[in-house]
Amino acid sequence: MISESIFGLKRLGTNHVIHYVADTGALLRGPNPTVVTVHGVASRWVEGTRSGSKEKLWRTRVSRAVASSDSVITVSNSSANDICEIFNIEREKVAVIPHGIDAQKFATPCTYTPELLARSLPNQFVLYLGNIEPRKNLVNLIKAFQLPALRNSGVCLLIAGRPAWDYREVMGLIESSTNVDHLGFVSDTDRIALMQACDLFVFPSLYEGFGFPVVEALAAGAVVASTRRGSLREVAGPALLLEGTSAEELCRDILNSLSDDALRTACKSEGYKWAKGFSWEKSISRHLDVYENVLQK
Repeated sequence: MISESIFGLKRLGTNHVIHYVADTGALLRGPNPTVVTVHGVASRWVEGTRSGSKEKLWRTRVSRAVASSDSVITVSNSSANDICEIFNIEREKVAVIPHGIDAQKFATPCTYTPELLARSLPNQFVLYLGNIEPRKNLVNLIKAFQLPALRNSGVCLLIAGRPAWDYREVMGLIESSTNVDHLGFVSDTDRIALMQACDLFVFPSLYEGFGFPVVEALAAGAVVASTRRGSLREVAGPALLLEGTSAEELCRDILNSLSDDALRTACKSEGYKWAKGFSWEKSISRHLDVYENVLQK
């Protein structure tokens, strides 16, 4: 690994670009052209993403990385607007380069692994897949399934993903619910198989910098219902709309997403084509463009 000291960077020569890829970077400008990727600023819209002290440290560190870099890369226009507002930089300094996915991988039929088959999954289920943390709005999603209309529908909610932080309330609600099951972390194979088998993939997030699971589920051929918070307005495409985020609103919109055949057909027919628009080839090409531009400055 090349040292990040001034001496180590000088040995590279100024014809090399240093790219910091995870919301952090140099505290001071060095001799080399520098790019930093900042994925989003969730705390602008959602409380409790970090403790007060950790948020202050994160913003200070990112602020220095942004100021010390020649260009900033982020994954959505929503994130770009937040970065410019919070860190007081010109929009021209920020390049928006969405992530890519292997759409064909998610479209290829998958079957459950023996480990998941042993769980005796319900025939009808709504699926959430992702981290368990406050901004994913899982408390209200689980509460929506306890309301009479969904509780009596016979459709269960499966939650797949790791507890990340501030998850105790969610786990407590799961334990007390008869129609909600937590599968824990699942393999890539089971992740795709669940997306392909679910009656509805639901993503009630309060904020996303990008929103991988929504694009992946669309590629898998799932009927997807999503909020349009943060970047989801840009990446959800043909997904059905979760208009609100309260338990009552989610209950209403999930039931509509399960029953409106015209909307469901449109989502399934357009989902794969939409997801194919997010390719790693495009992402790589646009990263190279950024590197060329900063080398020419």
